Amino acid sequence: MPKSLVIIPTVRNPSVISDYAANIELHGFDKKSLHFLIVTEDNAEKSEYKRKLDESGLSGEIFGATERERFMGENGISEYLDIIPRKSHAETSFGLIYLLIHREFEYGFFIDDDTKPVAEFDYFGGHLGNLSFKGEVDSAGSEKGWLNVLYQSFSRHGLYPRGYPYSVMGEKTSVSRIGVSEGSVFISHGLWTNVPDLDAIRILMDGDLNGQARTRLRREDFTGNFVAEKGSFQTVCSMNLAFRREIIPAFYQMPMDDNPYRVGRFDDIWSGFVAKAVLDRTGGLIMNGYPLCEHNKAPRSTFKDVASESPGYESNEFFAETIRNTSFSSADVQGLTEEIADKLEKDGKTEFVRYCGKYLGRWTDLCEKKG
Repeated sequence: MPKSLVIIPTVRNPSVISDYAANIELHGFDKKSLHFLIVTEDNAEKSEYKRKLDESGLSGEIFGATERERFMGENGISEYLDIIPRKSHAETSFGLIYLLIHREFEYGFFIDDDTKPVAEFDYFGGHLGNLSFKGEVDSAGSEKGWLNVLYQSFSRHGLYPRGYPYSVMGEKTSVSRIGVSEGSVFISHGLWTNVPDLDAIRILMDGDLNGQARTRLRREDFTGNFVAEKGSFQTVCSMNLAFRREIIPAFYQMPMDDNPYRVGRFDDIWSGFVAKAVLDRTGGLIMNGYPLCEHNKAPRSTFKDVASESPGYESNEFFAETIRNTSFSSADVQGLTEEIADKLEKDGKTEFVRYCGKYLGRWTDLCEKKG
């Protein structure tokens, strides 16, 4: 079985390892094909993560800031250390660098530490099955060039996921069946039961002051896998996701939190916009839906989340449309991403979008150097 790298950003929950290990045992997945990379901080209880890996019989390493800096130096890329933001969820980009350098891994996984797999699904086998999928699948989109990945039961819950632009709400979703050839799926984007992945304004509108949302998602809200049709953007949340290593140049997790603009919470969203635009031009796909995870987001102040997210809302309205207006001439993932980086840096409508374009350009330089 091909080897996969499992990337988990966490500072608080070593038990996430046990939850996914239990799913491995339940479904008989080959644990020897997995290597866990715990991306954490120097003040975390690193020994607890190591203990959980050992108890579960799993291969893995723990990287705090000190280990990350050492790794970058040992691999001759210390000059790129700043593209990994400090104390941010976007430190998952370090996992992409590790994967880039360690060529024995064909696939990567992103898992958040406030999730657990829904037991009926073979979590790792399901994602890898999506990445090797061949057959027919639903293809969904809308007249506005956007797909709400929660469209299947929208009439019940009325939810739009974090990162979905406010300016394109009210779309009419259309669905058709398409054939998919093996090797066409580059990202497997699993969705979530329990707490939906919403931005803070939508949570506040839902009447919840605890940062979670009163409206919850149920197993029956998801009726099967689907892709976003060519030309339709979609949001991508990295809490439950797998990908082919070939997409790494287009999958930089944007420099959130640790930036001069105080913007956070859009790292995976904007990486998804870049990846979707690139895949549209290479014939690749993002498979959405199963396997599901259960999202157990801890309570926190919705008002504080609104304050922390507000610097990025305006940029989010324009980020994908700037990409849509790129004049592409390249045909491969690396070249297409370089063109997107250049477009964002030159023509982004906010300073922060231009800042992200600059950092995405440096990311592609690193990928060219080490890819």
